[in-house]
Amino acid sequence: MSTITGFQIRAARHGLKISAEKLSELSGVSARTIKRMETENDVPKSTIPNLNAIRAALESAGIEFIGTPEDGPGIRMRKV
Repeated sequence: MSTITGFQIRAARHGLKISAEKLSELSGVSARTIKRMETENDVPKSTIPNLNAIRAALESAGIEFIGTPEDGPGIRMRKV
């Protein structure tokens, strides 16, 4: 699983119109950690398990991560 950026987490959460607290429930990662990650545009300083849990939760909710952290990171919404 490739890594994601703070920008992508922030964009995905806003696209889904969910709070950091809701993403915390879905991913098992604390809301405080999610908010900290979102302050960074690049790959946030965090553990790989936390990044993977957030990615999996957002993908399950209908987010597709596009690009790479080095080249055009973004998101795409898909119907679930």
